[in-house]
Amino acid sequence: MPKKTIKQDVTEDPRYHDTWRLLKKYRDVVWSMELSVQQMKNQFQIEYGSSIEDFLDSVYLAGADLSGTDLEDHARCIDRSNKMLTLVNNSIELLRTRHKHGEDYYWLLYYTYLSPQQLKNVEEIIEQLRPHIRDISLPTYYRKRKQAVEALSSVLWGFTSKECRDILERFFPKDE
Repeated sequence: MPKKTIKQDVTEDPRYHDTWRLLKKYRDVVWSMELSVQQMKNQFQIEYGSSIEDFLDSVYLAGADLSGTDLEDHARCIDRSNKMLTLVNNSIELLRTRHKHGEDYYWLLYYTYLSPQQLKNVEEIIEQLRPHIRDISLPTYYRKRKQAVEALSSVLWGFTSKECRDILERFFPKDE
């Protein structure tokens, strides 16, 4: 009796779970970063009557140490988030410029996860994709979206992705 294959929802696949989560949170993180930076700038302007840049220049010139202050904690948080966004953005740019389907994957990821304004539904995303991807249909969108996330996962997480491990095992079997 043949086994019945159960089609697993790709968003639940643990190999790509972190990438899906990262992409789903991307807009929120960008928005939060922009708000944090703006709030910090406004707070400085009110409290110190100068910009953050001018304040930090004067603090460093004076040799003051900001270690352990709320200012340092907030700056570290912003820095960590900024590094994460830079990693994602650089990975997406590498995918776009180096992968054989990079341009298609870029636009698909952009309109699905990265654009500043989230589109209302898949039909709206597909409409935005039409100038970039010929003959895109609903099934093609979902297939290419999965492929784009898999490709981005390979860039972000490197050779730890299952596909890369399988290829490496063919060339370097463990039994030898």
